[in-house]
This record gives sequence, structure tokens and C-alpha cells, in this order.
Amino acid sequence: MLFKTKNRLSQDGILAAADLGSNSFHMIVAHLVDGNLQVIDRLRETVRLRAGLDRQDNLAIEAQQRALECLTRFAQRLGNIPPQNIRIVGTNTLRSAKNASDFLSHAQDILGHPIQIISGIEEARLIYLGVAHSLAEQGRRRLVIDIGGGSTEIIIGEHFTPILMESLSLGCVSLTLEYCDNGKITEKRLKKANLAARLELESIAHLFTHHGWDHAVGASGTARSIAKILKAQGWTNGSITLSALKQLRTLFLDTGAIDNIQLDGLSEDRRPVLIGGFIILEAIFEALGLEEITVSDGAVREGLIYDLAGKIAHEDIRENTINHLIDKCRVQTQHAYNVEATTEIIFNQVAESWGLRHDSFLSLLKWAARIHEIGLAIAHNDYHKHGAYLAKNSDLAGFSQQEQQFLALLIQTHRQKLRPEAFATLPGKWIQPAMCLSIILRLAVILQRSHATNALPELEIIAKQEELLVIFPDNWLADHALTFADLQKEIKLLKTASYQLTIRQGNDTD
Repeated sequence: MLFKTKNRLSQDGILAAADLGSNSFHMIVAHLVDGNLQVIDRLRETVRLRAGLDRQDNLAIEAQQRALECLTRFAQRLGNIPPQNIRIVGTNTLRSAKNASDFLSHAQDILGHPIQIISGIEEARLIYLGVAHSLAEQGRRRLVIDIGGGSTEIIIGEHFTPILMESLSLGCVSLTLEYCDNGKITEKRLKKANLAARLELESIAHLFTHHGWDHAVGASGTARSIAKILKAQGWTNGSITLSALKQLRTLFLDTGAIDNIQLDGLSEDRRPVLIGGFIILEAIFEALGLEEITVSDGAVREGLIYDLAGKIAHEDIRENTINHLIDKCRVQTQHAYNVEATTEIIFNQVAESWGLRHDSFLSLLKWAARIHEIGLAIAHNDYHKHGAYLAKNSDLAGFSQQEQQFLALLIQTHRQKLRPEAFATLPGKWIQPAMCLSIILRLAVILQRSHATNALPELEIIAKQEELLVIFPDNWLADHALTFADLQKEIKLLKTASYQLTIRQGNDTD
């Protein structure tokens, strides 16, 4: 499966979330009782997926094998949890690996569950959600820093709402490999790595400092590991301070090599990538003028759990995201909602015959209907192509990359020729359903083309395989000549895609 479902679940049910990161794979299993997370189980394995990327950005077989072996163990823990209560995401390395689709196919077969690839900004949103729920509210504005294996997310937010989010191409694995590839630690190497990190941070530093914050928090492995080391050395009480980082820098230089680092509080699997994480953290302190940060236990997987719980309670952030996009692109909302309502009428009559009963299909169809005209914000000519580009490439909170691709395809194919090859980028089993959903949207747009406020007549719609029969009330088409002309044109367009559309009126005879 590719898309999550929305089945109802009581809030004290068991939920599971997995984060397939660039350095480690994490999974959390928990109860959510009265809004509080009660962890049942945590699993973590160092996979170092990022280290398996070659110069062409392909994942090496050995790295894939490590990851698949880990997921085999994860799958055993997920076995008794209802599929609708599980969410699994892939982050930076799976975003960038050119052969990620091959790996994902094997991984999803092992897990028996879809893996959603999320953007850096969506990752930042989930990180903030996880951190915000792990800290006392206190009504303060927070700066949250999460240094991962392949990317670093920096967020400013208040309460449970992120205000400013960035995802940078800086990761503890990638930076260690680039500047300490042979394991040696020298002043020259640290300076070069620090400069590279500072250059990446330069473009965002002013914006973040302009917004300001009351409290800075570090999340995930790098921050927690460094905080443990600093505390074990007696340099802090568990936080991370600028002065303690300077002492740690001196200590690293004294060791001279990654393999020589032996520190209380440092786990064996964190040591190979610690230098890269330290350099990024040091650069962030310098770029943002930080003196001290605390450390949170919350991260992406906790954010996933709370996000999943919101969907269960029908508080789906994707709904707000779509509405925000409508406002931003100044879509004619009444027309958009009319098209959406029409797609649902058609869907309900054909879903069984066309095999569209997967819960996510109706949601995605309705969202595509609501934003099918967003491309008009760019230009009228080829607005469906502009809209598809916006749907695919915008930062849409709550949506995975696969979901955005699906939305984009429905928008791209809702008018003009229906080209089956446009759907070839989807996994094989989703091509036929996507084409059927596109046809539903196309019909809804035709039926609502006049932008009239009058209700549509009652339609009888019968679907079988690649055939669709639409029966209108007596004489309705005669009174709506333009709609009839559009439908006649659509019959020809669908025929080129091997679909047969038949239009009848109630008084017609075979």
C-alpha cells in the first residue's frame, strides 16, 4: 500500500511509528491515553544508510541489506498492530537515493505496510510536533534543532505550531564522510568542515535570529549524545553550552582520530559519526549566537504518533494544508467545492466496480478536485500543468511525496488528452485506480464547467472495467447543450486511452 487510511480507532489503541533515517532506523510503539503518550516499546538500530550512497547517489547493495534485515525485525513487532494505526516514513537518504524505489519495493513487502517519503519541511514539522509534546508548555517560543544523518532541521514554533521551518543538506554521516573520511581529526579538517556548515547556515541565520526565540532545544541522536558526554565530563548538568563545546573540540583534537575517541556517555555506534554532528552543532551555535540549549526526548517518531492520533480524531492537518493552498492561490472556492461534491457523487456509484474502496482514494480525489484550478494563479494557458507542478513541489504539511505525486497526476490529467503514460511513474498496482480517479475528476469538471449554482440532476452511473455509462434525466442534455458538447468531446478523448464513455438520457432506448 502507498497511502494511509482513516479508519476510526479509540484513542487508547496501540499506535506505531517508524522513522527510517539516514543514520538510524527508529520505531516507537505506544498507547495514547487522554492525549498523553505511554511508550510500550522502542526499537533503534544503526543502519547508516547514508554511508551506503555512492558517487551517483545509488544505495549500495550492502547498505540495502543492512536496512532490510533491520526492517525484518521491525516487521515482527508490527505484526499484531492494525495497519491503520501504523505510519512509516523515510527521510533524507531515501529522498535522494536514485534507486530508492527498488529498495522501497522490497522494504514494503517485508513490512507489509507503505513507506511514505517525506520532504525536509514535513520532517521539520513532525520533529517540532514530537519535541513540543515532550516539553512543558510554558507558553514560550522555541528554537528546535535536529541534526540527522543526512540533513539538519531547524524550527521556530510556539505551543504545538511551527512558525518557521528549514531543512538543510547537513548531516552527521555525510559531513563525517566528507571531511574525516580516513578517521583523522586535525585543526585544518575541523575548520574546513565548520566553514562548509557555516556557509550552509548563512542563508537562514538572519531570518531565524530576526524571529527570535525564548528557549533552544536539541533533538535526536547527535544532541543527546553530546549532552551525555558533556555531563559525564562534568562540564554541564545535562544541557549543551558553548563553553563546553569548545572544551570538547580541544578534546577531539587531542585524540587525533575518530577511533581514539573513548568517552563516558558515548555509545559505540554513535562514535563513527560524532565528529560530523559536533561540527554542525558548533556551527549552529556560532551562526545563531547560541550560548546554551537543552535536550528533548521527542523527535520525528513521536511527532508521527501525535500526527497519526490527530488523523484518527479527524484532525487531519492535510485538510488545513489544502485550504491554505486554496487561499494562497485565490481559487474560486464555491466552484472548487462544487466540483469536489460532484466527484464524491460519482465516486460513490463507481467505487465498487472500479476497485476504489481504499479509504485514501476518496480523500485524495476530493483534495485534487478542490485544488484543480490552483495553476490559474500562474497562467491560464496549461493551468493544469502549472497546478500539477505546484501540487508536486510545494511544501504541503502532512502529505508524503507519494501523496503529492498522486495529487499532481490527478490535476495534470483532469483536462485535455488523457495520456496513460503520464501514470507510469506510479507503482504498477496504482496506475489503473489513478486513471479511474482522473476520469471521475474530468467528468466532475465538465458537469460543473458553467460555474452555475444550480444543483446537478440526479445521475445514474454504471461502471464496468474500462467502461462508464452516465444516464441523465429526460431532456436534461437538450437543455444543456454546452455540457452535452463537452461530453461528446470527452467520449473521443477517453477512447484514445482505451476507456469507453457512454452518455444516455432516461428516455433513450438501446
